[in-house]
Amino acid sequence: MERITLTAADGVRIAARVHEPDGVVEGSVVIGGAMGVRQEFYAGFAQWLARQGWRVITFDYRGSGDSAPPNLRGFRADLFDWTRDYEAAIDHAHAALPGAPLYLVGHSLGAQLPGLLANQHKVSGLLSIAAGSGYWRENAPQLRRVVPWFWFVLVPLATRVCGYFPGRRLRKVGDLPAGVVLQWRKWCLHPRYSVGAEGELARQSYARARFPVLALSITDDELMTLQGTHSLVDLYENAPRQVQRIAPAELSVRRIGHFGPFRAEHEDALWPRMADWLRGLAAPASSAAA
Repeated sequence: MERITLTAADGVRIAARVHEPDGVVEGSVVIGGAMGVRQEFYAGFAQWLARQGWRVITFDYRGSGDSAPPNLRGFRADLFDWTRDYEAAIDHAHAALPGAPLYLVGHSLGAQLPGLLANQHKVSGLLSIAAGSGYWRENAPQLRRVVPWFWFVLVPLATRVCGYFPGRRLRKVGDLPAGVVLQWRKWCLHPRYSVGAEGELARQSYARARFPVLALSITDDELMTLQGTHSLVDLYENAPRQVQRIAPAELSVRRIGHFGPFRAEHEDALWPRMADWLRGLAAPASSAAA
């Protein structure tokens, strides 16, 4: 693993890591992380993919993980900025292996932002993991019960007082720049999520995506529902798209959950399936949803 620094289009420097492949190179994979999740969470999966022949890049969005300043108070960043960070990782991957396929593994938020990318033409496909639209009424039931308090009380109050969202201290999501959490709030309160909150230009951006999308929906996901996954996938209206449903019993395990797909305990049962799904993106079926 090599630590590198990427430069986004606006000059902001982003911390990233490259996992070089063993043997024959299959292509590039950029892992887009979930909200508030550091890139190191994906290190085990990234290393495993590299052993299967993929050149894998992980990165921390500006204001988070190794891309965070000493103090987030007043730090300026929003979800459009995080999309620029994603673009920087894609540009690096494409330049390193320009003739090879380049796939995105998007975990939660990491499967939402690709619809806003300016360099979608460099992407060969998106494997969406445990991702949904985020609209609060489509959240999992246990989350939906508490999320009005989160969005209407905790987030506005804590962000105003601290100048950022102190999620680590509150044990909610993680520390986030004020612009990120407040824009995310706007998305999550709109039935059409990012497209509804940001308007026609955002809808057109998602509609321009032509790369195939395969979305993994997990039956015991404590945050996302199947309905939410379909809502997100359908934002990519002109892309070949499919939803794959999976239950813990299929893997002979007790639990998978929202974060489980990237945990080492699922290396033998789930990670090979994820690698196969990546390869399958090269020959997608026609637009469909299961």
